[in-house]
Amino acid sequence: MTAYAIFIRDKLTDPAEFEAYSNGVGETFKGHPAKILAAYGKQEKLEGIEPDGVVIVEFPDIAAARAWYDSPAYQTVAKHRWKAAFYNVVIVEGV
Repeated sequence: MTAYAIFIRDKLTDPAEFEAYSNGVGETFKGHPAKILAAYGKQEKLEGIEPDGVVIVEFPDIAAARAWYDSPAYQTVAKHRWKAAFYNVVIVEGV
């Protein structure tokens, strides 16, 4: 069943580290069945705290999403994201 990795950025704290993340993350998808559905586009808050940015990535299933997230390539690049901003990240199964 389709799964979605959702990245919700609460606050950017280090633009240089985020740039390093942004420059490297695209390569981490090579060999993974992923489709980026949204990435820091225009948003309209309806409830709660407005996020600084949102990314939604579609995968065929949770296992595929975890395989990408846990991959050495992504984990190496993710270190820049962790230094760059505060995020909430979830993988959710579709219906």
